[in-house]
Amino acid sequence: MGQTTILVVDDDREIVGAIAKLLELEHYTVLRAYDGLEALEALHTHDVQLMILDVMMPRMDGLSATMQIRKEKNVPILLLSAKTEDADKIAGLAIGADDYLTKPYNPMELVARVNAMLRRYLALGTANQTTRGNVVTLGGLSLDLDEKQLTVDGAPVHLTATEYRIVSLLMQNPGRVYNAEEIYERVWNEPGYSVENTVMVHIRRIREKIEINPKNPKYLKVVWGLGYKMEKIQ
Repeated sequence: MGQTTILVVDDDREIVGAIAKLLELEHYTVLRAYDGLEALEALHTHDVQLMILDVMMPRMDGLSATMQIRKEKNVPILLLSAKTEDADKIAGLAIGADDYLTKPYNPMELVARVNAMLRRYLALGTANQTTRGNVVTLGGLSLDLDEKQLTVDGAPVHLTATEYRIVSLLMQNPGRVYNAEEIYERVWNEPGYSVENTVMVHIRRIREKIEINPKNPKYLKVVWGLGYKMEKIQ
């Protein structure tokens, strides 16, 4: 994992230093930045596999930085914040963050989340993979499992690593209803407790991306009180 680079961003230099030491003990390469603008500059000059991003920072805060990053990159983002309200977590996830951890945090939990996020992200492979015809199709949706690419009516859709794994799970099991806990456990590889809001936000983002044509059927269905499914569409 020595070739894996993580960008840590917080205006508190002591926090950045403490997180960097934790991650370096795990043999990660760590880059440091102290506000959102520095983070964007670092992303444009280095190959980064994951970001740990504080929400409250000067010049450009973590939420604004996340919105900018999502316009061009799928790099996993773990937000850190002292805010504990569900509304704040949902806001962070809604604009493109993959996970959210509140301060003060358990250092071992931080490391565990980083390791889990990287396993999911790196499992997606790279753009150099060769297509072998391993494609799942539902109506106008087409998911190439080798290229890790979703298209809607032939147009590529920009998914984060977490969104891709949710789509892959549901598209490969059309018609099956998964509750939020099942989705969380399969996608995040962690026990799912009180995760409805987290999963709901990712589902909403996916629907916004794939249901762009009002003439198309609604592919991703909410089964009220039960969970979520992909419709069986030929």
